[in-house]
Amino acid sequence: MEWTFTSDVFAWDEDGPSWRFVRVPVEVADEVRDLAGEPTGFGSVRVQVRIGGTAWATSVFPEKASGTYLLPVKKAVRDREGIDDGDRVTVRLGMPS
Repeated sequence: MEWTFTSDVFAWDEDGPSWRFVRVPVEVADEVRDLAGEPTGFGSVRVQVRIGGTAWATSVFPEKASGTYLLPVKKAVRDREGIDDGDRVTVRLGMPS
């Protein structure tokens, strides 16, 4: 299963270096949650991601306040794709086989 969506990149903590994320749309998160089954650990789900020409494996993490998942966008990807805070990016998100 694969989903394509657009979301804004944001810093977790605005003071200095921090993680950067995009929020997975709630309707996509609901489908991911259904496919992932019963949560383990702290509820992360392994995914495959593509932004632009860059693909990687990572996990999405639940965000209780929004009822969705947060997708970390590592610095190497941001640098390669020229992504800055506040940029809107198109994400292809898939569940590993």
